[in-house]
Amino acid sequence: MIVIDAYRGGNDIGFNANGIIEKDFNLMISKYINDRLNSLGINTYLTRDTDTDLNISQRGSLIKEAFGNTSNIIAISNRLRNDNDEGVDIIYSLKNSNALSNKLENSFKERGIKVNKVYQRRDENDTSKDYDELLKNTGNIETIIINYGSVNNQNDIKNLKNEYIKYAESIIKVIATQLGVPYSYTLDNEYIVKKGDSLWSISKKYGISVDELKNYNNLKTNNLSINQILKIPSPGSSSLNTKTYTVAKGDSLWSISQKFNTTVNELKNLNNLSSNLLSIGMILKIPSNNRTYIVQKGDSLWSISRANNTTVDKIKSLNNLNNNILSIGQELLLP
Repeated sequence: MIVIDAYRGGNDIGFNANGIIEKDFNLMISKYINDRLNSLGINTYLTRDTDTDLNISQRGSLIKEAFGNTSNIIAISNRLRNDNDEGVDIIYSLKNSNALSNKLENSFKERGIKVNKVYQRRDENDTSKDYDELLKNTGNIETIIINYGSVNNQNDIKNLKNEYIKYAESIIKVIATQLGVPYSYTLDNEYIVKKGDSLWSISKKYGISVDELKNYNNLKTNNLSINQILKIPSPGSSSLNTKTYTVAKGDSLWSISQKFNTTVNELKNLNNLSSNLLSIGMILKIPSNNRTYIVQKGDSLWSISRANNTTVDKIKSLNNLNNNILSIGQELLLP
């Protein structure tokens, strides 16, 4: 029901600037979205999963053939720009309403991502048609183009390199919600509202006040909706950078402290724990004592460990890696 288009590919590298090659970025984020949707039980089709040539006419045919030329199919075409404007552009077809595009816009903004504009664009030679060939060639399918940002804008470059998962999850949440599939994925310092939650219960969980939570999320009322994403501020009593960890079966404070390169006492102090007892599903704040590294083309665990004065085994242990295989754009924690 969902088609993911990794634009460009092969000899068509797209825009290339400031360490970003468009065809590689498009493929990376497309594969992530595709795999995550599959993990949620959503049927997908990826127009390309390797670095292969695929012209615009072939893309249109593949998209229509994937599930049929019907209006209940959604196709997302992932792209970049080369202008100087900051933020995401969302382009939807003349035949469609702005409902889905507006949901995508709100989802991006909910995660703090700037949206530049949401719009339609007509062919200058025939104003009854879309300007983009893919929008023209995908028939009744609801096709949306997402330009994640510009390879010439420094803020976009930083975000595209380091936070592409935040962009991808914004799209995944909308698609899952649209199809009535439960969505759950929290990035650092995020919380997804569940049935029965209130601002009071969430604020108590994270050791902050309701006012802090409202101010941090620009909330005017106490009303919440299921699947709403809230940004969670670190408690005012702590100057540490934090992320969160959900306690799993078999966890102990000692094992968690070893996993995240911290101490039991630091975990207890940060989470106001008076004992070492944990319960499955408990959310712990974790001090961010580790650095992150985004895997580049040509990287290996050995080369990364050498450049960062550590060992392959330490990197694998910190990131729960079972093998030495890396993918471009993968985020690694470094001690």
